[in-house]
Amino acid sequence: MDVILSLPIVSYFAAPMLSSWSTSMNLVFFYMTWSTLVLSHSPLKIELIGTLAARVAFWLVPSLLFLAFDTALPSLAESVKLYGSASLPRRHAPSLGRQALLAVFNLALFTALQAGISVAATSLLDRPLFKTSTTLPLPWQIIKHILTLYTAREVLTYYIHRHILHSGSDIAKLHSRYGHPRKGAAPYSLMLYADHPLPLMLNRLLPVYLPSLVIRPHLLTYFLFTLLTTIEETMSMSGYNAVPGIIMGGITRRTATHYASGGRGNYGAWGVLDWINGTSVGKDVIDDIHDEATKHQVKGRGEKAVSDTGNLLQDGMNSLKKSRKTRKTRSDAK
Repeated sequence: MDVILSLPIVSYFAAPMLSSWSTSMNLVFFYMTWSTLVLSHSPLKIELIGTLAARVAFWLVPSLLFLAFDTALPSLAESVKLYGSASLPRRHAPSLGRQALLAVFNLALFTALQAGISVAATSLLDRPLFKTSTTLPLPWQIIKHILTLYTAREVLTYYIHRHILHSGSDIAKLHSRYGHPRKGAAPYSLMLYADHPLPLMLNRLLPVYLPSLVIRPHLLTYFLFTLLTTIEETMSMSGYNAVPGIIMGGITRRTATHYASGGRGNYGAWGVLDWINGTSVGKDVIDDIHDEATKHQVKGRGEKAVSDTGNLLQDGMNSLKKSRKTRKTRSDAK
């Protein structure tokens, strides 16, 4: 627990939004706590507990809350679900319990696999897999590594998903049985880890972890990448039609279409390679960007119209008050 509490990563990346004095204090605080953490715990312990904490906090806990909402208030949840009532989880406690146990088992298995890979790599390289030092990574280096990791993840996710998990092979059959148990419906977040371990490892762990093994970024950069991808996957698997944003809203809709169609397309995480290769089902990433841009443009015009109307009314009230004041002054003068 002390390792988790010693990861004030949010304050580090949120620091530029604060005042200069507050920014300096946050950076000093972060540097002190991170240095203490690095000097008092092994790199492997920091890596495993940090990534596990991110997945528990940003996948397991939200997915259980979403599941409770969907099952406790189905009439309300139906109105915010893509594909309506068909996307609601089955209200059968034993089935949901088995699915939750499978998801937690897979999460524990992934953590054990990551530990084994990290131990083997550390022994082979004679140094920690990720750069774990008291020196903080530079912002431009973080951005460069995050963009590289996202690009590699998109490529791996697309080609593994399309050519292995939906290819008619034995692995594809396992993925179809466990990962796509129903058609004509959007997924829910608990299903993110409720697949057979083998296809799940290829689909979720390999595209995130393999590029990190190659690039070997600073451990803080890997934490940030794990955090961002976990939040993205949790929201994209939620099946809700109210997920905001040009990017996340489109990812969620394409993910829902992928599951509803039985895996006929939308294999990539961001939809770029689906658009390039013509495997998009429903609206592609370009359509999503165009729709969101149009929506925000219309919204902006509406807000401008309301603002102009308000200004016109205010000017009218000021003119009326000025006219009354002038007449009263003339009356007093007479």
